[in-house]
Amino acid sequence: MCSRATSSLAESVMAPVVTTKCCYLRVTHRSPRAFILLSMGTLTLEELSARTIVAANSLTLKPGQEAFITPPSYAIAEAYFAPDTEWPRVVLDGDTVVGFIRGHFDTETSAPEFHSCIWRIHIAAEAQGRGVGRFAVEAIAAEARSRGFAQLTVLWEPGDNGPGEFFHTLGFRDIGETRYGETIAALSLS
Repeated sequence: MCSRATSSLAESVMAPVVTTKCCYLRVTHRSPRAFILLSMGTLTLEELSARTIVAANSLTLKPGQEAFITPPSYAIAEAYFAPDTEWPRVVLDGDTVVGFIRGHFDTETSAPEFHSCIWRIHIAAEAQGRGVGRFAVEAIAAEARSRGFAQLTVLWEPGDNGPGEFFHTLGFRDIGETRYGETIAALSLS
């Protein structure tokens, strides 16, 4: 678990800085030289590839979470159609794939909630609660910020075992609902 000086990602505005031994998170709004150790071992982010797709597709879930996720292999297929807007990544702990996240960045889309958003996040059951999901979301937030976006959105279908509590813990705030009843939440990146 990451020890932090503030209670939400939005308050701390963190950007991941990966080293070969461990991951440090730089707190950018307090002191440019302040770092907080994420005690997870060696977490890195890597583009989804032929080398990692089988492991990403094999990630397990906790009971009841299956209804909220689609296979990561869909993301790699979609990334080939729109490589400039799709951002599929796996999270590795050492050499082991422990998570998957897919971002979408497109200022041309007519729906503002899709300009800078998390399409999918999938963390292995055994890695949940250990900071892997936070690491992945902080990485995609840093990517969105580097592309000039002021907020990052996420959509989910409400329900037991759904991801709502996780995103709220990271500082996402509900801003609406899709016409299909999915929750739309946003994280300010400024």
